Amino acid sequence: MSLELEKILVLDFGGQYNQLIARRVRDNNVYAEIKPYTVSIDEIKEADYKGIIFTGGPNSVYDMNSPHYDKEILNLGIPVLGICYGCQLISWMCDGKVENATTSEYGKIEMTVTKNDSLIFKNVPTDSVVWMSHTDYISQAPKCFEITAHSADCPCAAMENVEKNIYAVQFHPEVTHTQFGKDILKNFLFEVCKCAGNWQMEGFIENTVAALKKKIGDKKVVLGLSGGVDSSVAAALLSKAVGKQLTCVFVDQGLMRKDEGDFVEQTFTKLFDMNFVRVNCGEEFVSKLKGITDPEKKRKIIGREFYNVFWNKIREEAEGGFFAQGTIYPDCIESGKGDADKIKTHHNKVKMPDDIKFDDVIEPLCDLFKDEVRKVGELLGIPKELVWRQPFPGPGLGVRIIGEITQDKIKVLQDADAVFRDEIEKSGISQELSQYFAVLPDVKTVGVMGDHRTYDHLIAIRAVTTDDFMTADFAKIPYDVLSRVASRIINEVENVNRVVYDITSKPPGTIEWE
Repeated sequence: MSLELEKILVLDFGGQYNQLIARRVRDNNVYAEIKPYTVSIDEIKEADYKGIIFTGGPNSVYDMNSPHYDKEILNLGIPVLGICYGCQLISWMCDGKVENATTSEYGKIEMTVTKNDSLIFKNVPTDSVVWMSHTDYISQAPKCFEITAHSADCPCAAMENVEKNIYAVQFHPEVTHTQFGKDILKNFLFEVCKCAGNWQMEGFIENTVAALKKKIGDKKVVLGLSGGVDSSVAAALLSKAVGKQLTCVFVDQGLMRKDEGDFVEQTFTKLFDMNFVRVNCGEEFVSKLKGITDPEKKRKIIGREFYNVFWNKIREEAEGGFFAQGTIYPDCIESGKGDADKIKTHHNKVKMPDDIKFDDVIEPLCDLFKDEVRKVGELLGIPKELVWRQPFPGPGLGVRIIGEITQDKIKVLQDADAVFRDEIEKSGISQELSQYFAVLPDVKTVGVMGDHRTYDHLIAIRAVTTDDFMTADFAKIPYDVLSRVASRIINEVENVNRVVYDITSKPPGTIEWE
C-alpha cells in the first residue's frame, strides 16, 4: 500500500470489534489498518496517519496489567478517537477518574448529546440510541476535556478536547445498533481528520498489478487455488500481471458443493491466461475419514491431507520463483500479525514445508477485507456466481456432514444443498441472506412415501442474516419458499424423507453446525 495514501490507524486494545471499526472506516473510502497496542510510538510517527482510533477491550484501565500506551501519542498532533475502553484509556492518560460502575450498561441505551456543535455529533440528533457494553465508567472527566453526551447511568458518554483534536465515546459507533454510528465515524474522518476519501478499488488494482509485475519480473509464480473468493481474486490479479508465468494448483478433495470443482476449472481456464492444474483426490480423502465422527478429528485429517496433497503437487510444479496465497487482512490479524495474539490459523496462511524453496511469498490481497476482495473480483471480470458465492468452511462439506463421512452422504448433501440454493436464488431473496446452506445430521427418521414406510435421512437447512458474522439471526424465509425447498429435496434427492429449518440465533448457536 502506498505511503502517500491517507491512512487511519486502528490501535487494538483487545476489542472484539477491531476489524469492524476498520471496515467502517474503509466504507468511507479511507484506508484503515489495525495494529496491536504493542506497536512502537516511533512506528506510528513514521507512518503519517491522518487519525488514530483506540478500540474497545475487556480490561479495566486502572489495572496496571491491562493494555496501556505511551501518553505521548496524545501529543503527536494526530486526531484521536477513543471507543469504549479507548475512551476510558484517554481519560486515564489525562488524569481523569475511571471507576467500576454501580450500574453497568449493556445493549441499546438512550443517549443525550449536550453539545450539538461538537464536530463528531454533526447531524446527530440530541437524543438517539447507542450500543453500550461496559462495567467501568468515567466518573470524572479530565480537566482539559468537555463532556458532550450522557445517558441515564453514564455521566460521560462522550467527551472531547477540541484544541488537541481528541475525542472519546463510551459507546460503540461501529455497530449497526448505534443509530447514528456511521455519521459519528464519518464526522471524525472528514470533519476532524480532514480526510479526502480517495481510496478506490480501481486504484488498488492498477497499483497492485504494477507492483506485481515489478516484483515478479520474468520468474514463475505458483498459487494455491482453493476455488474460494480470496484465492480466485488473487489468481485473477496475478494473471493480469504475469499471465502464463502463473500456475494455479487446485486440489478438489471431493468435499465441495455440487459441480463446484468443474465450475472453478471452467472459469479460470476460459477467462484467464494461466496454467491450471487440478488434483482430484476425493476417494483418498473419504478413505482417510472412514470411521471418524469427532468434528475436530475430521478437521485435522482434512487439513493434514489437503496440506500433503497440495505440497506434493507444488513440489512437481515449483521451479523457483514465487509462491502466492489468497491471504486477506482478517487472516493476517487472526493468525497473528506482528505482536498480535494468534486466534486461529487460517487455510489461507499456512507454513511452507522446509524442503520447498521459493524466492518469496506473495499475498496480493493481504490489505483487504472480504467485501473489498469481492469488489476487486467484480472489477476483474470474475463471474458473479464465484465472486458472491456463499461463505464456505475450509474443510468443506466435511463439517456439514455430522458423524462419519461417506461418498453416499456427500452426494445426498450436495444434491440437497444445490436444491436449497437454487430455490433461494429463484425466489429473489438471496441478497437478503448473509449465508444459507444444507446440513446432513447423523439422523434417520420414519416417513411414508407412496404408501410405503421409509427410514431415511433428515436434511436440516440453515439461513442467517448478519452484518459482521459475530452475531447472527435466523432468516425469516417465507413459508411458501420453505415449502418448495422441502418438497423438492424430498422428491428429487434420494434417501431423504424429512426437512427441518434451523431457527437458532448466534449466540447461543454458531452459524456452522460443527
